[in-house]
Amino acid sequence: MKIFTVENIRLADEYTIQNEPVSSIQLMERAAFNCAEWIFSNCKHHTKFAIFCGTGNNGGDGFAIARMLYLKGFDVDVFINKDNLKFSDNALINYKRLKEISRISLKDFHETSQYHFDEKTIVIDALFGTGLSRKPEGIFKKVIEILKTKSNPKISIDIPSGMFADQIHDENSIIFKADYTLTFQFWKKNFLHPETGSFAGKVIVLDINLSKEFIQNASTDNFVIDDEIVRNIFKVRQDFAHKGTYGKSIIVGGSYGKIGAVVLAVKSALKTGSGLTFALAPNCGYETLQTSTPEAMFINGGEKNIQQIIAQKDAVYVIGPGLGTEKDIEKALLEFFEDYHSPLILDADALNIISKSENYLKLIPKKSIITPHPKEFERLFGKTANSFERLDLAKTKAKELEIFIVLKDHHTQVVTPEGKVFYNITGNSGLAKGGSGDILTGIITSLLAQKYTEEEAAILGVWLHGKAADFAAEKYSKEAMQPTNVIDEIGNVFLYLNKKATTQL
Repeated sequence: MKIFTVENIRLADEYTIQNEPVSSIQLMERAAFNCAEWIFSNCKHHTKFAIFCGTGNNGGDGFAIARMLYLKGFDVDVFINKDNLKFSDNALINYKRLKEISRISLKDFHETSQYHFDEKTIVIDALFGTGLSRKPEGIFKKVIEILKTKSNPKISIDIPSGMFADQIHDENSIIFKADYTLTFQFWKKNFLHPETGSFAGKVIVLDINLSKEFIQNASTDNFVIDDEIVRNIFKVRQDFAHKGTYGKSIIVGGSYGKIGAVVLAVKSALKTGSGLTFALAPNCGYETLQTSTPEAMFINGGEKNIQQIIAQKDAVYVIGPGLGTEKDIEKALLEFFEDYHSPLILDADALNIISKSENYLKLIPKKSIITPHPKEFERLFGKTANSFERLDLAKTKAKELEIFIVLKDHHTQVVTPEGKVFYNITGNSGLAKGGSGDILTGIITSLLAQKYTEEEAAILGVWLHGKAADFAAEKYSKEAMQPTNVIDEIGNVFLYLNKKATTQL
């Protein structure tokens, strides 16, 4: 799914209105209808809605939603700023339609503090939409501050009021904090960054049938990894294949006390379908690896840590899980780079070694994939003020080094050398445990060995990792799930993918 800027969304609206054709008020009605239907289907335990409407088109959506919810049998109170009734054209139309229903109470914003928000009431925010250009002030700021103190379920329409769609807000901004955001057609960039996304709650993207022709032809460098992207990447396993068909994966890592990292990476590579899988690890991990993953073969890389990494030109390498950063390990990695020039995956301690010198960065083979978490990224490329600046720096470095950067976060970003960004929306906070990153590197390595392109392996890898984590959370909870549970669910993700693929035939 493409992520559009506010300007591109406006152009998509205009193109749809001109070419469907549909009037702007009809398009607003379509958006409001989808919101009302979602609310009706998901909020049946609540009987009352307090809807806060601004003067722009977001307020017009709110007026239309209020009317539709009332007609479905809910009690509805609508709050407006009675000191300013200068509505946009479409908001005015829906405001007049609302006033014709005498049973819907129109209240002033100043009444908010005295209003009885009982346990059956849901708050709906339709104050400001994506056109907001400055932070809320005056009565709007006061209303948002009051609503933030209420424990009632909260829903924002299109975007939480006070949030910008494309840029980070300053630290003094006041933003409505929603439990759900019902947004139209596209994800907004700010839903996907930690500094801003927490205000949106769970994001529900509602299809309002904007022009498919416009969406297809409009250019953007930002995407959400959705089922369509994954379906276009995933390759069904062929019947007339053998182990050589699906490549050779070599997982390099481990040191005394950190063999578990290699075990997790090896297991996830095997589960993802690697044809031949090797663990290149120190001899102190031999028994653990051969016992825990008998399907994988062992290559002795040293006694208590890696002393030598033998380069095999027909294999895909991942280097880093549990590796350590001692001088002899650093020496082994640098010598490996002298002999191996194909794309590979670098993670964890391999990245920490490379961060010791700018010259080491230049040794990374072109088209390789690195998978840093924010602290590792900082050690590699320097500090940034926030995740937006970090992403901009990642785009610069991916282009400069001609590599792919998998920037791990709540919504992990795959950054390509061409400057494209793919945000992953699978996964959950149950992955915030040691070992989760080792699983991801094993998955990506296996996919790269199976002849997926570097871009495909990174995109499918982060999606698959997150999807397996979502399945694990459903079974065990985010708190109790373990990285090994995520590995166990990889098979169920492939069952899901294969079912989707055969359904398309």
